Amino acid sequence: MLKKILFQVHWFIGITAGTLLMVVGLSGAILSFREELLDLLNPGVMTLSANTVTPLTPDQLVLQLQTLQPSRHVAQVTVFADPHMAARVNFAPEAGVKRGELRYVNPVTGALLPRLQGDAFFQFVERLHRWFLLPKDIGQLVAGCAALCLLFLALSGLYLRWPRRPLAWRNWTNVNFSLTGRAFLWNLHSVVGTWLLVMYLIFSLTGLYWAFDWFKDGANWLVADTTSSQQMQPKQRDGAQKTGIKRDEKSGGRRQKSDSPVLADGSEERLNLEITWQAFLQATAKTGGYSSARLRLPEQPGKPVQIIFLAANPPHERARNQMMVQPLTGKISQLERYADKSAGGRLIGSVYPLHMGTYFGLPGRIIMTLAGLGLPLFGITGWLLYLDRRRKKRLVRAERAAFEMAGSANISSAIPARGEAIAGSPPLLIAPVLIAPLIIAYASQSGFAESIALRSAAALQNAGMTVVVQSLSSLDPERLRHYHRALLVVSSFGEGDPPDSARRFARQLYQTSGHALPHLQYGILALGDNAYPQFCGFGRTLDHWLQNQGAHAFFPMIEVSNGDSVALSRWQHALNELAGKKVNLSASTDAAEVADNQAASNPPAPITRSTSEYQPWRLNTRRECNSGSEGEPIFHLEFSQTVSDQPHWKSGALVEVRPRHSVERVAFFLQRLMLDKASLITHNQKTLTLGELLSVSILPNLAKTAAPISAQQLAEQLQPLGTRRYSIASIPADGSVHLLVRQVSHEDGLGLASGWLTEHAPLGSTVEMRLLSNPGFELVPTDIPCIFIGNGSGIAGLRGHLRARAYAGQHQNWLLYGERHQAHDFLYGDEIQQWLNDGVLSGADLAFSRDQPEKIYVQDRLRLAADKLRQWLLQGAFVYVCGSLDGMAAGIDSALTEILGEAALDDLIAAGRYRRDVY
Repeated sequence: MLKKILFQVHWFIGITAGTLLMVVGLSGAILSFREELLDLLNPGVMTLSANTVTPLTPDQLVLQLQTLQPSRHVAQVTVFADPHMAARVNFAPEAGVKRGELRYVNPVTGALLPRLQGDAFFQFVERLHRWFLLPKDIGQLVAGCAALCLLFLALSGLYLRWPRRPLAWRNWTNVNFSLTGRAFLWNLHSVVGTWLLVMYLIFSLTGLYWAFDWFKDGANWLVADTTSSQQMQPKQRDGAQKTGIKRDEKSGGRRQKSDSPVLADGSEERLNLEITWQAFLQATAKTGGYSSARLRLPEQPGKPVQIIFLAANPPHERARNQMMVQPLTGKISQLERYADKSAGGRLIGSVYPLHMGTYFGLPGRIIMTLAGLGLPLFGITGWLLYLDRRRKKRLVRAERAAFEMAGSANISSAIPARGEAIAGSPPLLIAPVLIAPLIIAYASQSGFAESIALRSAAALQNAGMTVVVQSLSSLDPERLRHYHRALLVVSSFGEGDPPDSARRFARQLYQTSGHALPHLQYGILALGDNAYPQFCGFGRTLDHWLQNQGAHAFFPMIEVSNGDSVALSRWQHALNELAGKKVNLSASTDAAEVADNQAASNPPAPITRSTSEYQPWRLNTRRECNSGSEGEPIFHLEFSQTVSDQPHWKSGALVEVRPRHSVERVAFFLQRLMLDKASLITHNQKTLTLGELLSVSILPNLAKTAAPISAQQLAEQLQPLGTRRYSIASIPADGSVHLLVRQVSHEDGLGLASGWLTEHAPLGSTVEMRLLSNPGFELVPTDIPCIFIGNGSGIAGLRGHLRARAYAGQHQNWLLYGERHQAHDFLYGDEIQQWLNDGVLSGADLAFSRDQPEKIYVQDRLRLAADKLRQWLLQGAFVYVCGSLDGMAAGIDSALTEILGEAALDDLIAAGRYRRDVY
């Protein structure tokens, strides 16, 4: 909740005060090198060519100026130790004039140099920077508010962009130029903001010091400094880069007339500065000299002369020292040195250099200038991100309106009762037994995941299904338990994190343990940008959690990067399967990008039907692999395609099999109903025999089936058998699909699919199958270390990967495998031994649980190899787990948590380096 509130306030301040901050940044950048620019525009005025003539002393300069300008009175004079620098004088203001004129003077001749060209422009920019061209009191208040806004934006921005792995420095410093659209804007906004965070804190805090008396008084009290706040104010035209002259250089004390004594001839008695100057030189010689000195002439005779000077090598232009000298005697009545101040006093004296960056020398000035120029960058990117959010919200509103208009009467927003059936729903091919409301949940950072969810819901609704649409922000694992079918459309934010709206749900699912969702069938559409290391990280985490809860996937998780049309077509095909008919997902309005924070701005193509269909495969080989085992028989099967096209798949892929009842079971069923298997019936607009339809349908409960019943009446009640999926244990180079199937036995006979494949299907017969990609278990294409962990028939998926790695000559492979007895259950043992001999496997840790009194499982082998595991993971290894969910997979999860820690395991999952195919 706090993060959501901060985000709303952050963007609101950014798009309102952002314009003022852009003005402040640009004007400040212009003022950063004001002295250098004026010197460039006025050659021979601020700096002079080298000369060997001794410059005039301050006393001589004042005398020469009063000779050349008898009607004007000098209030202050500034001289420099550098002979290239022109002297400066401040004349007393004329009657009715607020400030006296500042002029540059030739230090050798005492002649006035030309007035500065361009100085009026910089004075205008300074008023814009400090007061926004408003009256001073009002402008100062507005500038202070702008500083407060900058302080809030800097600190809230740091909190909002805090990465999942704060110790990974690349998350903080690297701009990812491979990103596009919104993702690039967000990355640029957050990373550059991190670079400049310290500079903006300095800008805002020093700006607050000048803007508000309460802040200034509090800062002075905090550092126990009694320095006059007047001295801490920035000058109207700061010559401080080289001189450190204060504002009153221009005013000259605002003298309206001379108070000097008038001589008999009518002229004023001139103050003699010679003694004062010699006393100053003697005092500063003891500490290494001076770089600049400003002498303020007293308004009354006999009063001391104030000299404000910088040491020969001052730490910055405001490291001022002050001296009071009696002009008649040369006695120093007061001497205050910057070096003698307390640390707090020096800090207060450094407010202006910190603001300008001169405190850190030339590099500091350059960095602060770049920081000022960066403020428009944040304003522009912030506005673009805001407009993009607005556009996506309009899109979502349009999609929601279309969805509600399409059939609000058919949409349920209440939680259904467990097992509730919906009358009139069409048959569901993937889950034929349970016809219940389907929930589509979404998690979106900027709106497009919600748009996809609404479009999918509208399409399924138009196909006659009852749909519930809900954000993950209002869903929790307990409410999810009340549904039997769920589709989740989720994006990932930043480094594989959930979107803001799904953070609460994510925290809850991390805290939920057990096996609470065995009844749930689900499908995930994960949206992201594969330019991110943690591509679709939240989707993978969600898929992992659902598997651990015992839920069953309708289809492997679909990952979409930047509107990939192939991946989107797979999503549409999955919806077609759910609806039992083709649905239309073409957007009615322009689509935004697919991923929220991670996606580029490419609009997704309309989702089309996949070309992947069931095809007949010939069963060529069937052999038992574990003869004599205490466990159930496991069979190695080989299938070849009956069509001429050479099939292709990636290792780790699945096959989906349409099983059939045995001939004997169908005959027994027909005998009880006294029906003929050869009876012709019409089903789904096709004519076929009743026996053929029964072999691929769920057989009704005979006790609840009224007799007599006709063949057509029976056909109209039938639902199709569910499909089964198996890991492919081979690669295309093998020329056939290899499966490893454990024969499952029940009280009423063999399991449906395993019985058909391992016993009832004759050799040489055809089995309807189709290939399915399995992106959540795909093999990494590069030659980096891979750790393969499995048990029992789970060796099938690992064997496919290892054969692919061997075929590619990639030998950084480590296998951990477990079964009951080595003598009977070492599946593909000869092949594994050959891989060890050939170096395909660099190691194999085997756990045969029943070969010793104390049972040892594969997770125990993993704990014993903890050091090796950490070493491989540091080298970037991927972990692949294939096998049973209840025992092995949960045990591996527990072992990895013990070895690596929960946070590290979460990072491994989010980075896509922990891939599982469990069942």
